[in-house]
Amino acid sequence: MKNKIRILSTKKLLPNQKQFLLNANFCLVEADFIKIDFQKNKIESKYDYLIFTSQNAVNSVLSNESFEDLKEKKCFCVGKKTKVLLEQNGFQVLQAFDYVEELTPFLITNYSHSTFTFFSGNLRQDTLPISFQKAAIIFEEKQVYNTSLTPKKINSDVDGILFFSPSAVRSYLIENTISNEICFCIGTTTAKEVEKTAKNIVIANQTTVENVIIQSINYFKNENSK
Repeated sequence: MKNKIRILSTKKLLPNQKQFLLNANFCLVEADFIKIDFQKNKIESKYDYLIFTSQNAVNSVLSNESFEDLKEKKCFCVGKKTKVLLEQNGFQVLQAFDYVEELTPFLITNYSHSTFTFFSGNLRQDTLPISFQKAAIIFEEKQVYNTSLTPKKINSDVDGILFFSPSAVRSYLIENTISNEICFCIGTTTAKEVEKTAKNIVIANQTTVENVIIQSINYFKNENSK
């Protein structure tokens, strides 16, 4: 490559994640555009199954001393890493999905007579609650973490931007604009938020941070080989 590719990550990456980009001879700019705060309320469930749609929800529950009481209940979740995190901490996951849009109809079709506790954040999508209400499924929602936007101005030019949530997209756009940068998104929900502003979008084929990074490396390597 003649010039180093510059990548902005809208969350601070772990050392092993950064290494992918450094090994590809890319320059990395990173900043946290959202902040997650766990809630410390007592956590319990009187219903049949637990639903987790993010690792943040799991980590918040795990930070609560009462989480051991939940292990007797089986779970459904969104995300491969969410599943791994649950299983590493003694929970039984019946099924994991890539998106809440896949999880919701599955539960409505196959578990319509069951009841659920849904652990969520304050900025969660409406998909699951609205669909459950329409299907007359009994559930309770427990908000276990708060997401707040932490916008900041990025003064350096970048070739690509890594987005990991719709909230991070909204936060980024408070102080910045998207012009010719390629936007690499962790999933379709995040991509839909970017689509309101830009069309240069690549969606990861797995909903993991690592796959977003790999997509960016492959994209620019292919562009530079043309």
